[in-house]
Amino acid sequence: MVLWLVAAVLVLLASGVAAVSLSTRPVVAAAVGAWGAVVGCLLGLPAVVAGLAGHASAVTLPWSMPLGSLSIAIDPLSAVFAAPVLVVGALAAIYGQCATHTGGIRHNPGWPWLGYDALLAAMIVVTIARNGVLFLLGWEVMSLASFFLVMNDHDKDHVRRAAWTYLIAMHLGTAFLFAMFARLGAGAGSLDFAVLGRFAATSPEATLVFLLALVGFGTKAGFVPVHVWAPDADTVAPSHVAAVMSGVMTKMGIYGLLRVFLLLGDAAAWWGWALVVVGAASGVVGVTFALAQQDLKRLLAYSSVENLGIVAMGLGVGVLGVAQGNPAVAALGFAGALLHVLNHSLFKSLLFLGAGAIVHVTATKRIDALGGVLKRMPTTGAAMIVGALAISALPPLNGFVGELLIYLGAFQGVAGTNDLAAAWPMRSLLVLAALALISGLAAATFTKVVGIALLGEPRTKAAAHAHETPRGMRAPMVVLATLCVLLGLGAPLALEAVRQAVLSLTPGAMVADVSARLVEARGQLVWVTVGGGMFLSLLGGLMLLRRWLLKGREVTQSGTWDCGYIAPTERMQYSGASFAEPLLRLFSSLLRPTAQLVLPNGLFPTYAKRHNDANEPFVDHGYRPIFQAFAWVAAHLRWVQRGHIQMYVLYIAATLIVLLVWKLG
Repeated sequence: MVLWLVAAVLVLLASGVAAVSLSTRPVVAAAVGAWGAVVGCLLGLPAVVAGLAGHASAVTLPWSMPLGSLSIAIDPLSAVFAAPVLVVGALAAIYGQCATHTGGIRHNPGWPWLGYDALLAAMIVVTIARNGVLFLLGWEVMSLASFFLVMNDHDKDHVRRAAWTYLIAMHLGTAFLFAMFARLGAGAGSLDFAVLGRFAATSPEATLVFLLALVGFGTKAGFVPVHVWAPDADTVAPSHVAAVMSGVMTKMGIYGLLRVFLLLGDAAAWWGWALVVVGAASGVVGVTFALAQQDLKRLLAYSSVENLGIVAMGLGVGVLGVAQGNPAVAALGFAGALLHVLNHSLFKSLLFLGAGAIVHVTATKRIDALGGVLKRMPTTGAAMIVGALAISALPPLNGFVGELLIYLGAFQGVAGTNDLAAAWPMRSLLVLAALALISGLAAATFTKVVGIALLGEPRTKAAAHAHETPRGMRAPMVVLATLCVLLGLGAPLALEAVRQAVLSLTPGAMVADVSARLVEARGQLVWVTVGGGMFLSLLGGLMLLRRWLLKGREVTQSGTWDCGYIAPTERMQYSGASFAEPLLRLFSSLLRPTAQLVLPNGLFPTYAKRHNDANEPFVDHGYRPIFQAFAWVAAHLRWVQRGHIQMYVLYIAATLIVLLVWKLG
């Protein structure tokens, strides 16, 4: 079955190369690149379905690379992470091809589609690689392909700055992964995962390997404080690319962490607490900064930091369950995390595609410049409302399911069962408090998006003249919104889809107990399905009743109470800043906002202004001073670069002599 994914990789790469070769026919090039991505993704689906069902498949071939063989495989864990690549990748390709065609082709689209297809192919390689060299090869191609996609509008300064920030962050993370595989490979004598697993299980350096993996993979996942690339990159990338990067590519960091856990075997309890702390920090920081944003795509990017934090907390709960020998905590934590991986890939991709559709027709990303979009773009607006409800973890949509299981896993600790450490109940309260705070702020954030951007009256002429996008852009959003509803209503089936992956993450002695706990959890999720079905049935019945009562009657529209104003304007509506300000005051020490305030003056003032910006303290007080220090040192070392090749040869010779003396010593 894994050969189906190999075929998918080959089709993706071939379609990308074909798109570049058709540079003289840009419309055809875009179609070949996009529909080649769709065909490639469809080819890989049988292997993913088989993997989710527990049918593993592996192929091992000799190759000329050192330290191992060309090893690839599909197993339940790989299938969970490959599924979003194929589903979202295909839908985003259809959307992107239509957006490119209707928006006017300014540049040769062959190269961007080569980058897009290579990105999907590289993510597939990452999920099926069973050798460290092949894994890092796919990882590096994934980073480079996404870098060139972020750099799409390279004629703009802020785009180039965002792309270079992203590239630097990715390579710093990759450096930690190189160090991790080097430590493991030096002891095992091979980089094949099968050999690494046997060595790592008895390695005294397991803690070092875990820390290297946490930083290296956490950079890709966007954990705080190594998240600073995400807001800029996702904001400037084309919307279908941002949907794949934020909704799918960040999950490769989670996959890498889980694959390392499988290599290391028994996990220490403090690893779980480290993930819980990192996840809680990422969740709270991400959602707080999301609430403060006025740029729609930047808001969604920070929201991804929040949701990856929730996934990290779920993994932490699962690791703690394994370390403490509690099958219920392990089952619920891992299952909640994996379900949230799948669910977030759907509703975050949906929201980015919806935001891209709005930007496509209004040419603005500012929330306060929108308003009334739902009336003018009913399909796009309705799809975004579904995504907003799902990301706010409201039943009966899919975002509720994963978070519910993580809640239940933490509640198992609060109950203080005998087989858990005495400190667990109090620490579980921290998990519950963080999840509750994150969920509340997420609901406020997307209430702002829906209330300010989609509802109300248009605040600008661009919003007033908004219109629905072509069918090729709407169809992927409708499919994703439908999947959000179906996975919420089919929660027991969704849990069954990740069941084999959860069992693969637990030690053999716990598998039977964890399987039993998953059966219990599936029974609990049945009530979610029943309740959600009853709610939707009631809602549908009320809508039919309203239509029946109004049948044959004249329905007119009139203005609502205008608070005594004779001529109300759109500026009298709530703005995004005014809606969020009461909550953001609680986090002013974190956000450190800067405000521009122009007060009204005179008896009949004609102008007043207030503008708030939330600063990024991790950049302003962390990374920027460090890089400025490096720049200062580099500037004072320019005298070394004399421009004479003889001097460079002398440097090389001196370095070799020093290394030779050090080695002999």
